Amino acid sequence: MTMNRRGLLRSMAGAGMLSLTCAREQRAQEAAGQAARGMPAPKIKDIQVIETQPAGARLTVVKILTDQDGLYGYGCATFTQRAELVRVAVERYLKPLLLGRTTDRIEDIWQTAYDSSYWKNGPVLNNAISGVDEALWDIKGRQAGMPVYQLVGGKCREAVECFASARGGDPKAVIEASKEIVKRGFRYIRVGGGGEGGPGGSAAARASNVLHNGPLYDRGASYRRTLKLLEECSGAFGAEIQWATDMHERYDPRQAVQFCKAVEKLNIFFIEDPLSPEDLAYFRQIREQCTTPLAMGELFNSPHEWQPLIQERLIDYIRCHVSQVGGFTPARKIALLGENFGVKTCWHAPGDLSPVGHMANVTLDIVSYNFGIQEWSPFNPRVLEVFHGCAEMKDPYLWVSEKPGWGIEVDEKAAAKFPFTDSGARSGLNGGWGDLRLADGTVIKQ
Repeated sequence: MTMNRRGLLRSMAGAGMLSLTCAREQRAQEAAGQAARGMPAPKIKDIQVIETQPAGARLTVVKILTDQDGLYGYGCATFTQRAELVRVAVERYLKPLLLGRTTDRIEDIWQTAYDSSYWKNGPVLNNAISGVDEALWDIKGRQAGMPVYQLVGGKCREAVECFASARGGDPKAVIEASKEIVKRGFRYIRVGGGGEGGPGGSAAARASNVLHNGPLYDRGASYRRTLKLLEECSGAFGAEIQWATDMHERYDPRQAVQFCKAVEKLNIFFIEDPLSPEDLAYFRQIREQCTTPLAMGELFNSPHEWQPLIQERLIDYIRCHVSQVGGFTPARKIALLGENFGVKTCWHAPGDLSPVGHMANVTLDIVSYNFGIQEWSPFNPRVLEVFHGCAEMKDPYLWVSEKPGWGIEVDEKAAAKFPFTDSGARSGLNGGWGDLRLADGTVIKQ
C-alpha cells in the first residue's frame, strides 16, 4: 500500500511538472507569436537604380531600401541593349507606384507592377519589374536570416552542373580547347553557333554578289561550318561528352528543321534557339522529323511564347533570361510548369548578366526538380570588385550562397568607378545592336 501511495504521489508530481512545462512552453509560444504579429512589416522607403559597367557589359541593379534600418535588397534589371530605359521605368513609373507598400507581399507587388502599364510583356518593363521582384526576395531572405532557396522549399541537389563554351578559328582549335575543358571536369560543351556566319571582311574581299558594305551573314556557310564542327567534335570524344550549339535564330525555318535533323545522330545535349520567337510553329515540324534535344527561350518576354512550347512538349529545355520574363517570381512558375510536362530548365546566363541575376539562376536550379543544365560566364575581376559574395564555381559545379537573401553586397563606390560608356565594337549605338544582313542586303533576325 505504501509503495502504491508513493508511486501515485510520484506520478502526480510528474504530471504536475509536465503540465507546468507544457503551460510554460505554450505561454512562450504565444508570447513569441504575439511579438511577431506585433512587428510591422517593412515598408518600401526608397527605390534606387545602380548602373555600372566594370567589364564591357552595362549592368543594372535595383536597390530597395526599407523603413527598417539596415534592411534592403538587390535585384537584377540588366537589359544592356536598352539600359537607360530601364532606369526610367524604375524611377519614373515603378517607384511612385510602390513607395510605402509593405515588402512582404511579393506576389501582389509583382502583379500590381505588371498590370500598371496596361500594355504588358515588353523587355524594358519586365526587366524593371525583375529588379524590384528580386530585391524583395533578397529582403525577405535577409529578414528570415536564410538564403532565398530556403524560402521556396530548400535544395533538390547540392550544386548546379554547368556547361562550358569552347571557341576557336577551326575545328582543330575548338577540339583542343574542349580537351582543356574536359580536364576541368566538364561533360557538356557548347561550340560554334549562329555567329559562324561565313565570310565577312572588307567589301573588296567579298564575293561580287554581296550588295552592301555592312556586316554580312551567310546562312549556308554557317550551316556547313557548324555541322562539320559538331561532327568532328563528337567524333573526337567518347559518348560521355555531349555537345551543343547556338543557332541564334539566324537560319530560316526550313534550314533550322534540316539542321536539327542532320545532327540527330551526334552526341548532342541540345540545339539552342533554332528558330526565332516569330516562327515557333515550326517547332512542330522539327519534332516530327527528329529527336534532337531542343532549347529555346532566350528572347522570350511573354507567357504566350513559352506556354505552348512547354505544354506541347516541343522543346526539352526552357532557356528564358530570368530578368526578361520579370524576375524570380515568374521564373519559378515557368520552372514548375516545365516540371509538369517533362521540360528541363537551362536559364540564360551570358556575360551581360549581373551577379545578382546569376544568383537568382542558381537558386532556381537548386530548388527545381526539373533542373537540366546551367550556362555559366566567369566573372571578370572588376565585376568582383563591385559585387561581393557571388556564386562560386568549382568545376563543373556552381554553388549557391548560404548567406541570407541572395548573399550579395554591392560596393556602390566601386560601381561608380565604372559608369556607362558608349565604346567597343558597337560604339555609337548606346549599347544597342546593329544590323546583320544577307548578301543581297536583307536584314536578318539576330
